[in-house]
Amino acid sequence: MENIQLLVDSFWPMFKAGLLISVPLMLVSFVVGLVLAFVLALMRMSKIAPFKAIAWFVVWVIRGTPLLVQIYVIYFGLPSVGLVLDPIPSAILALVISQGAYNSEVIRAALGSIPKGQFEACRALGLNKLQTMAQVVIPQAALVAVPSLGNSFISLLKDTSLVSSITVAEILMTAKSIIAVKFQPLLLYCEAALVYLIFSTVLTQLQGMLEKKLGKHLVDTRV
Repeated sequence: MENIQLLVDSFWPMFKAGLLISVPLMLVSFVVGLVLAFVLALMRMSKIAPFKAIAWFVVWVIRGTPLLVQIYVIYFGLPSVGLVLDPIPSAILALVISQGAYNSEVIRAALGSIPKGQFEACRALGLNKLQTMAQVVIPQAALVAVPSLGNSFISLLKDTSLVSSITVAEILMTAKSIIAVKFQPLLLYCEAALVYLIFSTVLTQLQGMLEKKLGKHLVDTRV
């Protein structure tokens, strides 16, 4: 009975940490990271060599190093050069850079999947490059990219657990705080996993609904 009561008492603090810290952290990092990803993707596809080189280097470094190391570099390393960030801004910066690097490849592949003939058709219709991208290319590329971006979005929720290492009070950090008092690591870490699973399941359902809606739109446009 004691263990059951402990699980009941500790569930809300963890769930609340997910609602107030983990989910907002995930949302902000994903949205800003998506902007960075789009910029990097365009740079990789650019004919300007320095842009391509810079984007390639950023993606190579970020994808080739652990996210936890990147978090440590930002939070513990940057103060040595005079740049001191609080835990949450440090966490957001690390997650944004990581998302930007990984999702840039998804966006680049999605943009590359659009037939070149559509660009020529838009040019023939008098559309400039900006109009072509905004009105023709990006809407179609978004349909292609949604499944992969959705998976990245859900994975990002789990990646937020890493920022507990710099004292951000998200789900895992809250579990650690309770464990330090109650000394029940097995039960409480399993409960933390359950809380992550609940949030991930909801996000997976939302992703499925979005894909279904976009898929229907895609079918309708091809009929």
